Amino acid sequence: MLNLIKLSVGPRDVAELRRAQARRLGEDPPLRHWTRMIPKRGAELVDGGSIYWVVAGFVRVRQRILAIEAGQEPDGRARAGLVLAPELVPVEARATRPFQGWRYLLPDAAPPDLPAAEAEGLDALPPKLRRELRELGLI
Repeated sequence: MLNLIKLSVGPRDVAELRRAQARRLGEDPPLRHWTRMIPKRGAELVDGGSIYWVVAGFVRVRQRILAIEAGQEPDGRARAGLVLAPELVPVEARATRPFQGWRYLLPDAAPPDLPAAEAEGLDALPPKLRRELRELGLI
């Protein structure tokens, strides 16, 4: 099993990511994230792997990778569609520096899942307060 880590570009918080994905799922199921880079280790990703989303500078949630579909850019270049489970699973927040594209993430390096009740409480905090508390190492 292998995971990916990817910046969530656009959404300022997990709730916004959730809304954007729900909209995409309703328009063109199943839920896919398209990427120009085709994972060479795709079999390992679909064998229980997840994509860990970095939202506003922190790894916040993960989604199971169910399949990888081949696709094409409008200009004919190949691309890959990561078929994702619709559930966003909260994980222990970790600060992450910006990077381009996605990276492989070994299971031992992945942040652990959070209990649902703890995640709901943190999501209720204003984003700026959450960020400041994390920077201080309090959450």
